Amino acid sequence: MRTFDAYLFDLDGTLIDSIELIFRSYEHTFREHRMPVIDRARILAHLGRTLTDSFGDFASDASAIPDLVATYREFNLAHHDALVKPYAGAHELVDVLRASGRKVGIVTSKKRETARRGLAVCGFDVAFDVFVGMEDSARHKPDPEPLERALERLCMQPADACYVGDSPHDAAAGNAAGVHFFAAGWGPFARAHFATVSIAGWLEHPRELLERALSQPVRE
Repeated sequence: MRTFDAYLFDLDGTLIDSIELIFRSYEHTFREHRMPVIDRARILAHLGRTLTDSFGDFASDASAIPDLVATYREFNLAHHDALVKPYAGAHELVDVLRASGRKVGIVTSKKRETARRGLAVCGFDVAFDVFVGMEDSARHKPDPEPLERALERLCMQPADACYVGDSPHDAAAGNAAGVHFFAAGWGPFARAHFATVSIAGWLEHPRELLERALSQPVRE
């Protein structure tokens, strides 16, 4: 069974459950700016992208996007700590991978400050080997650049790394970067959402990835 030297993770919907917070933040923003409230299925389709890109699709006037993003972030930060939690098994997954000698990293479309806050609130006190946030690349998922930055910092080839994420945008980025992508089935997306992208595997629980990882020792 194929194992990897580096395990890269998306954040929201993969390691931490912040989905309800995201929905409420969007809905609050739409109401505050007197926009039609978008249904949650359409909001879900944007998970994995930056806020600027997402609001670019929702707003009729591009000049309004900075204000929309600011409103979203203000609400999101005010309610953040009460509405985020780690997924069951996520702590064990990260801790055991690191203890086994694998490199572990975060590749997210969130701002670094907010992403690190989410990790801290959810009890991820581990020092990740690489951390790529919104500020670290000019282009963002589904573009492969964020993953490419992570691989560069790890001095790792794509074939020796995998990316675990919950959205088709994560899968598209992983495929374009040449890494093996695994879909986090415990996140908000159903398997059917990945019908048009390639995945190396569908995971129902984080322990399934651990079983894969521990089937072979890490390479020296």
